[in-house]
Amino acid sequence: MSSLFRRTLVAVIGCGLFLTVTAPAALAHDSLKSSSPAKGATVSGVETIELEYSSRVRFPLVVLRTAAGQTIKLGEPQADGPKVRTAVPGPLAGGSYVIAWRVVSSDGHPIEGEIPFTVKGTSSSSTTPETAAATTAPAVSAQTSRPAAAAQGGGGIPGWLWAGLAALVVLGLAIWLLSRRTAGPDEPAGQPDAPRAP
Repeated sequence: MSSLFRRTLVAVIGCGLFLTVTAPAALAHDSLKSSSPAKGATVSGVETIELEYSSRVRFPLVVLRTAAGQTIKLGEPQADGPKVRTAVPGPLAGGSYVIAWRVVSSDGHPIEGEIPFTVKGTSSSSTTPETAAATTAPAVSAQTSRPAAAAQGGGGIPGWLWAGLAALVVLGLAIWLLSRRTAGPDEPAGQPDAPRAP
């Protein structure tokens, strides 16, 4: 009995030591090591969301929300070992955002978390093209209006007035020529007959 008791006691102690050593490793799930953008960071823009974990993860899910709770559509998240990448299709407006993520860790348990960050306001950059367009538009309109005004002015005298004057000159010449032909051969054109003596 004593030998059996000793063997049982040794087996119990051995199992206890084994569980003591392996339990923390089994209970320690994978964790998020770093992210881009980082938690609480202020960035000028985001093209790709990158998450890095302490070990290989599977079945990633990444959601981007605004401060008002509006969900922004992202690309399909891709898991590559301990890293997960998600593309942001378009530029983000200035404001506060939250990245909500969820993955299945290497031990088979799901883990999740949130990463708040801020995008700098882009009002100055967005108004620059509008200001440039506003300043360019008057210059273009002024350039196009000058030839139009010159064409309308015609050097100060409209073209139809020149045509009318030419028509009057031609008409005057025609009347003058006809009056010369109707006059007699011995009488000068345009001279009245002299009075005869009684």
